[in-house]
Amino acid sequence: MNSPQILELSGIGNGARLQRLGIDVVKSLRGVGENLQDHLQLRMAYKVHGVRILSTLSAHWWGKLFIGMQYALTRSGPISMAPSQLGVFAKSNLDDASIRRPDVQYHVQPLSLERFGEPLHSFNAFTASVCNLRPTSRGSVHIESPDAHAAPLIAPNYLSTDRDREVAANALRLTRRIVSAPALVPYAPEEILPGIQFQTQEELVEAAGNVGTTIFHPVGTCRMGTDNDPGAVVDSRLRVIGVRGLRVVDASVMPTITSGNTNSPTLTIAERASEMIREDRRGIEAQEAIATALA
Repeated sequence: MNSPQILELSGIGNGARLQRLGIDVVKSLRGVGENLQDHLQLRMAYKVHGVRILSTLSAHWWGKLFIGMQYALTRSGPISMAPSQLGVFAKSNLDDASIRRPDVQYHVQPLSLERFGEPLHSFNAFTASVCNLRPTSRGSVHIESPDAHAAPLIAPNYLSTDRDREVAANALRLTRRIVSAPALVPYAPEEILPGIQFQTQEELVEAAGNVGTTIFHPVGTCRMGTDNDPGAVVDSRLRVIGVRGLRVVDASVMPTITSGNTNSPTLTIAERASEMIREDRRGIEAQEAIATALA
């Protein structure tokens, strides 16, 4: 999110946009801030019975104390685990032969809440968050002011294509199918988000918009490409096109979002970038040595 902001504030971006904001244009690259992609997670929550979940276990001070003591004494319990304790890759529509590999991913948590940042529900429930791994919607990130302290305008444009709306509706149906499986029957799951009142295709798309939120995988806003690609920002060595001595090294250089979590691919990009920087430095040193010898 901040890489295109830094570039635009520095005069690198769509020339017309920068001029409107009174910023001197160093290099006009219209791809800066475009091509934003993210995994939109659809949070479906289910109340369960006959089992204690983290929501109620941590609702009181004695529950928090128990969790803390459990970790201190045995290095086990909720504190020892990741928030999402179950992950699943699946096909959103098993009847669609065109889907050759999984196109949705689940992150399942033993808790539920209305919205991020709000307290956990006071009853036992779990959340099954499902996201479209290969979204076709594209958004943007751009500055609205030359003030470096002003937040950029982030327009993710989630669910803006027919394909993404279809996958979203199918993903909600798939979640309901999984939750109705015999293994969960003893816990009598009740859907509380988005709610069973959403049934038709149009209603499910509306529900996806209601419960959808970022899964914190934004990529693509300074995408890699060739010098003659009008939408490219960096080349294959992560150098900002037309600007000497400047690289972008983060998830924004991905032309297309990965079919899964973006953390490991971003670490890989950083490792490769460090190799490129060392290679380029050795090349410069070699050239300087030759020049010195010839002199």
